[in-house]
Amino acid sequence: MEGSLTARDRVGIQDFVLLDAYTSETAFMDNLRKRFNENLIYTYIGTLLVSVNPYKELGIYTKKQMDIYMGVNFFELPPHIFALADNVYRTMISETNNHFILISGESGAGKTEASKKVLQFYAVCCPSTRLLDNVRDRLLLSNPVLEAFGNAKTLKNDNSSQFGKYMDIQFDHQGAAVGGHILSYLLEKSRVVHQNHGERNFHIFYQLVEGGEDELLRWLGLERNCQKYRYLIQGECAKVSSINDKSDWKTVQKALTIIEFSEKDIEHLFAIIASVLHLGNVHFEASAHGYATLNSSAEVHWLSKLLGIPSNILQEGLTHRKIEAKAEEVLSPFTAEHAKYARDALAKAIYGRTFTWLVNKINESLVNKDSTRKTVIGLLDIYGFEVFDVNSFEQFCINFCNEKLQQLFIQLTLKSEQEEYEMEGIEWEPVPYFNNKIICDLVEEKHRGIISILDEECLRPGEATDFTFLEKLEEKMCGHPHFVTHKLADQKTRKTLERGDFRLLHYAGEVTYSVVGKFHLIHKFKNCLLLFKVMRQSKNSIIQHCFHTIEPDGKKRPETVATQFKSSLAGLTEILMTKDPWYVRCLKPNHCKQPDRFDDVMVRHQVKYLGLMEHLRVRRAGFAYRRRYEIFLKRFIFSLHFTCKHALCPDTWPHWKGTPAEGVQRLIKHLGYKPDEYKMGRTKIFIRHPRTLFATEDAFEICKHELGKAPATSDKRRLPFPEGVVMILAMFIKGFMNRNQPVSMDNSDYLAFVRQSYLTRLKDNLPKSVLDKTIWLTPPPIMQEVFHILINPLLLKPCKVLFYTQIYFQLQIKALTSDIFKGRKENYPQSVCQPFHCIYIMFVSLAWETYVISHSTQYSVPVIKYDRNGFRPRFRQLIFTQAAAYLVEEAKIKQRVNYSSLKGVSVSDLSDNFLILHVTCDDTKQKVGVLLTEIDCLLYLTRMHYTYTELLSFCSVRFDIQPGKEGFVDFKSSSESMVYRAKNGHLMVVSPHNPMHTT
Repeated sequence: MEGSLTARDRVGIQDFVLLDAYTSETAFMDNLRKRFNENLIYTYIGTLLVSVNPYKELGIYTKKQMDIYMGVNFFELPPHIFALADNVYRTMISETNNHFILISGESGAGKTEASKKVLQFYAVCCPSTRLLDNVRDRLLLSNPVLEAFGNAKTLKNDNSSQFGKYMDIQFDHQGAAVGGHILSYLLEKSRVVHQNHGERNFHIFYQLVEGGEDELLRWLGLERNCQKYRYLIQGECAKVSSINDKSDWKTVQKALTIIEFSEKDIEHLFAIIASVLHLGNVHFEASAHGYATLNSSAEVHWLSKLLGIPSNILQEGLTHRKIEAKAEEVLSPFTAEHAKYARDALAKAIYGRTFTWLVNKINESLVNKDSTRKTVIGLLDIYGFEVFDVNSFEQFCINFCNEKLQQLFIQLTLKSEQEEYEMEGIEWEPVPYFNNKIICDLVEEKHRGIISILDEECLRPGEATDFTFLEKLEEKMCGHPHFVTHKLADQKTRKTLERGDFRLLHYAGEVTYSVVGKFHLIHKFKNCLLLFKVMRQSKNSIIQHCFHTIEPDGKKRPETVATQFKSSLAGLTEILMTKDPWYVRCLKPNHCKQPDRFDDVMVRHQVKYLGLMEHLRVRRAGFAYRRRYEIFLKRFIFSLHFTCKHALCPDTWPHWKGTPAEGVQRLIKHLGYKPDEYKMGRTKIFIRHPRTLFATEDAFEICKHELGKAPATSDKRRLPFPEGVVMILAMFIKGFMNRNQPVSMDNSDYLAFVRQSYLTRLKDNLPKSVLDKTIWLTPPPIMQEVFHILINPLLLKPCKVLFYTQIYFQLQIKALTSDIFKGRKENYPQSVCQPFHCIYIMFVSLAWETYVISHSTQYSVPVIKYDRNGFRPRFRQLIFTQAAAYLVEEAKIKQRVNYSSLKGVSVSDLSDNFLILHVTCDDTKQKVGVLLTEIDCLLYLTRMHYTYTELLSFCSVRFDIQPGKEGFVDFKSSSESMVYRAKNGHLMVVSPHNPMHTT
């Protein structure tokens, strides 16, 4: 990323954290506009990714692009959704913890596409087998099904998500996707019964009518004409040129089959979709007494058939409501207006509950049947803060959801910042920020919050209306600084509010909500209790499942829509609190979906409501820039040599001989960094101001240009290059020019460099199946022959097959050892170069050879066993057979450990080679080297890492890497290795300190 700083005046800065005027919204917008005009749609705010929808193809999501970003440091390449996805994946693998990616923005900003790109990246980069491919296919194919039932055409977007989606992708210890789980919330059910002009209902209705087979439509009682159905034509755009409903219908049908929906499930599912269309065509007329009467016998007939409910019971439920009076239940007829409310409420309830059933059914196909611990990456796709001319209950829920996520976002961001400072040994500086808890409490506080008041109005006896709800709000919220109504407002503010409005001051600004005709959940909920009871009599299995929670006796307090929303949001927040967060904020550059058009007013509005300036302010409260010493030094190594050439010998370039921290300290001292401009952490350098980094980068650019010139004296006379530098440059240039020629003296060093670079990248992206060509990194020409042998082993000559099979077996052992110890045991890197062999013999003798052969030894290694009494060292041979492990001395068995008795293995996280076997002894008569209750075999062995890995092939045991003390053994670091009995009676194991690093 630092390499782009030299072009910052033209293409902007890749990380907003490096803006000098970071509090200026104008500077923020200028930088965003510069990058958009150069087709650079991604920009960072630290690890947060800002994405601007380009409304055109940029060719940046190819397999080649995925290869480029696999296994690369987050800030090494330009910002990209693949960089974020890769960094989340590699962090999950290395740290074995859970993460989530939050993707937010308004409709049309590209949230759904961003989520798809992340899934596609994982589908390519993760290990592949037939079983894993099935999981991958189901994860990917869940998208078109959920889009069909949960997306719709809106004024802003032809494929707008009308629900929030959280998807867990579960990975095993090798990084393979093995399962998933989807949580949906905030489905915009009101779209089922009403669409604004220029908008459509959910896609699935049009797909069924336009794409369904003739026989299916006849069975459902439908005509191939969307204009026949009231729920499909209110937006007056049933057909859209950019949407192919027939083709999408086929995609959904195929996806349902692969996700393993049964024929009965599919039949009942589309019977429900058809029943919603028939329900929308049910008409009511007022009788002479003003009561509702049905005037749609044909529609009731089809509803009765599709739902499996007697028509007389349906008619009663559609025209009456249930009133409870003491111990009696009385049916009271609806007015025509109330009957319409009840009909629409039932349609929404049927569709909403069916959507929940659909998500749960998909989850059944994604469930991971392996009970072992899995790590998880979650994808949260949610629409951002919404402010319309008229804002209803849906906007209220969406905005409160964003309010809660903002609260969580600030908490987790500050928490992660503080943890990084503490780990690096840098003093934490408290960050002032707006705590929006006061707003969250206003909405969700028990007994006093808006949701609680809405609940009470829905459930209390008597006649409740939208205005009685508003009056209760005014009574409870009077004087709250973030709440105002027409009645509570001052004279100036009152002019901007209608009598049926209330206004909330959210973290992102003021929003006015209308309760008139928008919060009439009160009427609908009470009127639907009888209808919901009727639904329980349905013979449609999905309807039975969806409505079985409604209590027929009415004793259980039913859940209102507001309660359901509040509980689901609380569940989501609880899930997210257990994971490390990553963020993607999606912006739309204009309303017209036009490429290359940047609407400043519109983008500025989104920047405000997505809280980007607040996030930038929090990120910049301490240090603007931080990098690991190795990465910083690698970037500026040329500058280190040429700026310090009088202080260092020529050997300092191209490789610094000291530690990375010393090299960085040397560089910044020469460049004149002031003490308040930087801090040296344990593993990273922290730079406070962007201008300091810019000055360093500019100096680096000058040094690069000087590299192409001969050195000069004080009077500007050119001197010859040092001989070594000239040779290196000449060889590299010549090698590059002859890179496509056969290997020769001219290009051998360059080609060796190319091979090493490819293998270094391949190391972090090894495919788990050599036969799957699609998941290998694209090799350079010099590696093509080896590449084809790797993916086509049959091309090998027979004499080499056995050799390569043995090599492959060793690599498997090494890979498994890496999964266990990499980053967790200090001396693991030193074990990587050790070759693996099955048998290591301490003393070569006929007795040993005879014993090894006669006992079918699978693995053997010399060890030193320390007695429990006095910790005396005993030389032993550790032998693994298929049945048990043995400790042997001169072909004499000193101790046998059955694998069934082995309950665990422990090692320290330091650089010693001790291994403790925890063994339970059930045989009280056993006396040889065993305590009567429990034995802990304390062993020292030079090949500890491979020994434990080999043990896994014979049994499954609990494995612990313990810091500090473990029982009677104390571990610590010092300058030299020692093993002795301490004064407290413990065995003291002292090992030289070896700072942990990845290999």
